[in-house]
Amino acid sequence: MPVFADSVRRQCKIYNLGLVPYPVAWEWQRSLVKQHQQHPESDDVLLLLEHPPVYTLGQGADPKFIKFNPNSHNVPVHRVERGGEVTYHCPGQLVGYPIVNLRRHQQDLHWYLRQLEEVIIRVLAAYGIEGSRIAGLTGVWVAEKKVAAIGIKVSRWITMHGFAINVCPDLRGFQQIVPCGISDRPVGSLIEFVPTVNLELVRSQVKIAFAEVFDLEPVNIEGEPNSS
Repeated sequence: MPVFADSVRRQCKIYNLGLVPYPVAWEWQRSLVKQHQQHPESDDVLLLLEHPPVYTLGQGADPKFIKFNPNSHNVPVHRVERGGEVTYHCPGQLVGYPIVNLRRHQQDLHWYLRQLEEVIIRVLAAYGIEGSRIAGLTGVWVAEKKVAAIGIKVSRWITMHGFAINVCPDLRGFQQIVPCGISDRPVGSLIEFVPTVNLELVRSQVKIAFAEVFDLEPVNIEGEPNSS
């Protein structure tokens, strides 16, 4: 296997995906994690996509934060292996799923969470928006409104799940839950602060910021991820 100079950045494959059903993206992640565990030399991956309306709960999430009966609701609900409470995904929200080998970065989950927040903060800064952290909470806020949620799973130092940035979604779905279990802070979206923003512009900024923060060389890939 060739040895590269330290000055050469590792690549990150960025998949530019559209509207993807949650179970499909979930299975892609699982397959990619398995591949990276079996082949640690594999390039880091970032899936960028949107979901049709769906609610997800972290593995330890409390069902009391759901205000409806999941068995009789028209929007699907999935309990998944990430951390965190319940959240909502829908079109107009840019979701990022990094499959990153932290052995090549830092083997520190708190570091990784702060790096994901930094990616989002840099994206907001590109539009003149000041994103902020709140001590003891994970995510990014603008003017006391949560515009980006983060929930991760790390297995043998390979990451999955990730972040969701509310660009221009219909936020009404959040009214059916207590988002991330936080009842005293509202959810917001970027379009409230930058009326001209659109999802594709934010997607481009996310690619730039993610590559900068994790010191990776982005490689854009069209089409679905192939974990074989």
